[in-house]
Amino acid sequence: MMPTSPDIDTYGPLHVATLRNGPVRQNAVLVWDDTTQEGYLIDPGDEAQRLLAWVRALGVQVKGIVLTHGHFDHIGAVEALRGELSAPVYLHASDLPLYRTGQQSAAYWNLPFVQPADPDLWLTQGQTLPLADSTLTVRELPGHAPGHVVLTGAGFAVVGDTLFAGNVGRTDLPYGDHEQLLRGIHQELLTLPDNTVIYPGHGKTTTIGRERAENPHL
Repeated sequence: MMPTSPDIDTYGPLHVATLRNGPVRQNAVLVWDDTTQEGYLIDPGDEAQRLLAWVRALGVQVKGIVLTHGHFDHIGAVEALRGELSAPVYLHASDLPLYRTGQQSAAYWNLPFVQPADPDLWLTQGQTLPLADSTLTVRELPGHAPGHVVLTGAGFAVVGDTLFAGNVGRTDLPYGDHEQLLRGIHQELLTLPDNTVIYPGHGKTTTIGRERAENPHL
């Protein structure tokens, strides 16, 4: 049985939970099926042992570690967790150069970091990740990072650092492209129903409708 928690959202047979972690307060997201208890861990940024305890407390069998993009604050727990969970790591191939600079980027901020080995599998536009009778769909949304993807399910989307409550992702970092980011948000996210719940890489959840109506950057 699923543990009772106010931090677990339900969308039909799928559950979504988030855990804020690390010094930059990044949101790791866990999506799993209620019947099989199989799921995907998305963007495990830091505090590997805390994330592992969280996954185990929820009773989820992680079948893959999925990365929306390769920035260091979204991949810092990858190496420890891929071994503990015996799960493959997914990334878009265009973000591999960025992924490989994680150690360098973390050092710039004087933060501890374990550089993970290269991913095991590649994400592509339109790819589906199965969860029993449900799926997560991969949508490419570059601009914050060249290989950034978002993952959509029935009623929700895990969007990494593309769209936030009242804001959009930074594009002043290497490989950033502001116009490309805005174009992707309009094409891949604002085409979703207004009641779609958005799980960003930092900060609180929001909805497509709220951001369409109120986000000053859109």
